Amino acid sequence: MMLMAVGVVMVTNRWLSERFAETTRYRAELRLALYSGNMISELQRTSVVPLLLAGDPVLGDALRNGNFSATSQRLIKVQSEIGAASILLLDREGRVVGATNRNMLGTAYRNQSFYVDALRAKDTVFTAAKRESGGFDFTYSRSITIDGRVAGVIAVSVDLMKYERAWAGFQDAVLVTDSEGTVILATEPRWRGVALADAMAAREPPSAIGRAIQATADWAQDPPDAYLQGKAVMKTEARVPFRGWRMLTFTAYDSVRERVNGVLALEIMGFAILLALTFYVLSRRAWSQTISFQRESAELRLLNARLQREIAEREKVQKDLAVAELTLAQSSKLAALGEMSAAVSHELNQPLAAMKTYLAGARLLLQRKRPDEALSSFQRIDDLIERMGAITRQLKSYARKGGEAFEPVDMRHAVSSALSMMEPQLKSRVVKITRALPRQPIIVLADRIRLEQVIINLLRNALDATKDRPSPQIDLMLSQGETATLTVRDNGHGIADLVNLFEPFYTTKKPGEGVGLGLAISSGIVGDLGGRLTARNAEGGGAVFEMQLPLMGPNKEQQAAE
Repeated sequence: MMLMAVGVVMVTNRWLSERFAETTRYRAELRLALYSGNMISELQRTSVVPLLLAGDPVLGDALRNGNFSATSQRLIKVQSEIGAASILLLDREGRVVGATNRNMLGTAYRNQSFYVDALRAKDTVFTAAKRESGGFDFTYSRSITIDGRVAGVIAVSVDLMKYERAWAGFQDAVLVTDSEGTVILATEPRWRGVALADAMAAREPPSAIGRAIQATADWAQDPPDAYLQGKAVMKTEARVPFRGWRMLTFTAYDSVRERVNGVLALEIMGFAILLALTFYVLSRRAWSQTISFQRESAELRLLNARLQREIAEREKVQKDLAVAELTLAQSSKLAALGEMSAAVSHELNQPLAAMKTYLAGARLLLQRKRPDEALSSFQRIDDLIERMGAITRQLKSYARKGGEAFEPVDMRHAVSSALSMMEPQLKSRVVKITRALPRQPIIVLADRIRLEQVIINLLRNALDATKDRPSPQIDLMLSQGETATLTVRDNGHGIADLVNLFEPFYTTKKPGEGVGLGLAISSGIVGDLGGRLTARNAEGGGAVFEMQLPLMGPNKEQQAAE
């Protein structure tokens, strides 16, 4: 059965691949004929415009008399009637004296190929000139003869780039080459102006895994026509009846493989069901023989298990009772001690890290005999020691509502102070910090130390969340509406559990990197200040924390002043 399944799958795969590939190639040929026909129609329609304008009496009189006031208006009218991309009228010196785009008046094209070729030829000439910025300009030009001598040149541009833009909307890659094999139109901008062989250079897969995947994708079909950026494609080519041009399209085999794989999946599923039924029939007989022995032994096992369970339960109850008596007293002591030590460690970790950085800087400054700058570092260390004392005092108030130390605080200054405290950690990594702070003050009634500690906790969480990102970024935005709102957004991995996020000792960090008290303490502080702290996942990835605090009103300002 297995051999039959493999054979059927291989034959079906080969037959369907050839059939669907032939259908895909036929559709590509039809699209190619349509693309080529539209382009040739545009070229033929534009090729007659220079011949008509060369005999226009208005343009001839303007070149004879040197009065070009009405030439641009005449060309604009012709453009609207014919639908050409742009039309230029040049005098004998190669200077633009009339144009549908008036900004080009006075521009000199004396050395351009379309002007030089038109002067040398008596008929309409076609030129394809490469731009400096990429792409090509396609122009029909013809000289204007008055009284047996050349008086000027009329040039009409052909907008073939619109077809290029239209082709880019399809999945196929399309390009057009001239008679020398140079790509002049392509849906891939980097192909323009290079030889076809260079544009179609195959790129090897980057690794052995990539080569294995490519081999797996191509095993069931004939060798592909070409490889485009390491991917097998079907090439369709047609000759354009114009100056030896050729048009090529490249269609990926993805659509063919998807359709074939869908049919193969149904076949494999059918064989799997048939194989499962076969195993079921074969195992049914053995199962019926063993069912009687299972019934007899089930009662014995049940009785034995019941006796063992009762004995184990009695022994377990005795042991648990003794352990519970010892654990109950010890856990109550360790709970209070653990919460206090974890909170102290969490709150004092940031100032201690900053003090270590400033001490190292002061030592280096003293070695370089720069005592004045070292004194500045010592002053910062003194401020940090003062801040640590304030933090230890604040730890006593975490379990009760505060309010006696509240004062008017400018949220902008609190954000700047928190960033200053985080300066050593920010300098140790390459992190993009963006701040959006209003110009006017945003005053709230709060404890400055505790408010700064909340901002530091949010910044530290954002730094930890972006630790594994290649381009870490943290955005801070302070706004004022009905409340003062501080938004801290990062491009990290986001929040997996929003429900338990603000619970004490909940953390996703590794042991030793965090105890899970930062957000719980921050939420309690914000609640004491009369606000709220919320979190959500950003739409583009990352986490967003919002801290909303009530603005300080006129009555509160008067009470604070008193």
